[in-house]
Amino acid sequence: MDNIQVLLDKLLVNGMEIGKNILVAVVVYFVGRYVVKYFNKLFAKVLEKRKVEPTVRTFLASLINILLMTVLLISVISILGIQTTSIAALVASAGLAIGMALSGNLQNFAGGVLILLFKPFRVGDMIEAAGVAGEVKAIQIFHTILWSSDEKTVIIPNGLLSNGVIKNLSRKIWYMDKEK
Repeated sequence: MDNIQVLLDKLLVNGMEIGKNILVAVVVYFVGRYVVKYFNKLFAKVLEKRKVEPTVRTFLASLINILLMTVLLISVISILGIQTTSIAALVASAGLAIGMALSGNLQNFAGGVLILLFKPFRVGDMIEAAGVAGEVKAIQIFHTILWSSDEKTVIIPNGLLSNGVIKNLSRKIWYMDKEK
């Protein structure tokens, strides 16, 4: 009978501890969601006040949201008592495997980010790149769409654009003509 009483006491203590951890995790999750939502709105306002292009704004806003939600979920998992080191190792190895499988797409993604950051051309500019000339119709995450002079749609991977020569036929580069 004493063994059963000891077991029930341990079960009660452990159950209360687990219940407290679950309650704290739920509170942290909901408060964290509110903080993430507030920070996202604040970040969007800052980008808007700095007159960041809408394409870059939405890209950065979604990236920040994903990163903050990931940190929040890892914090909640840690509060629940689950070891986060094994989860981090699993995510890192999965990221490496996915990165190797999608290396071409990652190169195009990185090229798109570089194009959005350094702006060698904009939508509406006439450019010549990768052996093709045309008007830029869209700059997307993985590729850029041109409308060529022979009235054809040309899709060029951003990785190729970011690593190649681009002739922008529509505008002068700002640092070449500072006084004007």
